Amino acid sequence: MLDNSNCKIATADALTLLLHNQHALGAAIEEITNWLSENGVEGVADNAVGAMEILDTNAKAIADAIMRLRQS
Repeated sequence: MLDNSNCKIATADALTLLLHNQHALGAAIEEITNWLSENGVEGVADNAVGAMEILDTNAKAIADAIMRLRQS
């Protein structure tokens, strides 16, 4: 069984990977949003921008959690 310190490290490492996924998804959505905007699908592009804003907000929360785990 992992001790508390090792559990925090493992959790922070897992959250870091999720954060990297979060950034990759944001980048992909941004590319799709640009394409949609260039091709006259503004309504869908606006929805994609909303999704990116949620990803950004959640990424900040994940990053904060990672820092708290690594500092404790």
